Amino acid sequence: MYEPAAPREGALGPVWHVAGAHTFFAGPLRYNAAHQHGAPVFLAGLYGPFRIRVRGQDWARCRTALVPAGLLHELDVGGEPLGVLYREPGATGPDALAALLSGTTACGGALLGADGAVAPLRALWEARDAPRWAGDALADLTAFSGRRGAGARDARILRVVESLTACPDPDQSAARLAQAVGLSESRLQHLFTREVGVPFRRYRAWARMRRAIEAVVAGANFTAAAHASGFADQAHFAHDFRRTFGAPASNSLLDIRR
Repeated sequence: MYEPAAPREGALGPVWHVAGAHTFFAGPLRYNAAHQHGAPVFLAGLYGPFRIRVRGQDWARCRTALVPAGLLHELDVGGEPLGVLYREPGATGPDALAALLSGTTACGGALLGADGAVAPLRALWEARDAPRWAGDALADLTAFSGRRGAGARDARILRVVESLTACPDPDQSAARLAQAVGLSESRLQHLFTREVGVPFRRYRAWARMRRAIEAVVAGANFTAAAHASGFADQAHFAHDFRRTFGAPASNSLLDIRR
């Protein structure tokens, strides 16, 4: 299939959308060092394949990938635009994004695709007004995959996730939330990892990072976003961003479209 050439570098700023069940980024990336996320992520090379290395294994080349929450991986995109879609825990399980890939092979716990739902993410990247309608587009894209991943979920853990998402306070303890949903702290920790795919503390850190990115998207500078999200200072936010995404915040959070 013919695909148009990527827009000139610098012609479009990165796109971010952080709301509800979705966190989305589209923009050029080069190299993201080994990192792990607090939510499963669907990756799509918007104009061609990219390289991924999972758990330090050999590099693999793919057009799409599904990386579960907590799985260590590196990315080599070579400066080309990449679509990145995270889906938060909820009524769907961690495999809810699998339907967005096609021609898949397993690789170290990740799922790599020869093709998949690239066009909808490329449309968001190419549209200058994408932030205005990204939420609706992403909801449509994941509606059918969400039905595939639907199943019995532990309502108590979903309540804890909702609490962390609403207030990603680093001092919000597992003990307090366990008591609120009628569980022991040890039982909460076990069920949380089983349901969400990462331990409680890692998801709490992810929720805080997500809140900080949301503040930047809304117009806050890095310092204000850091303080509003519970980071001690901008340096702490910058350190955690690099650890979460494998690259500096300046690579993807400057000159974003609004």
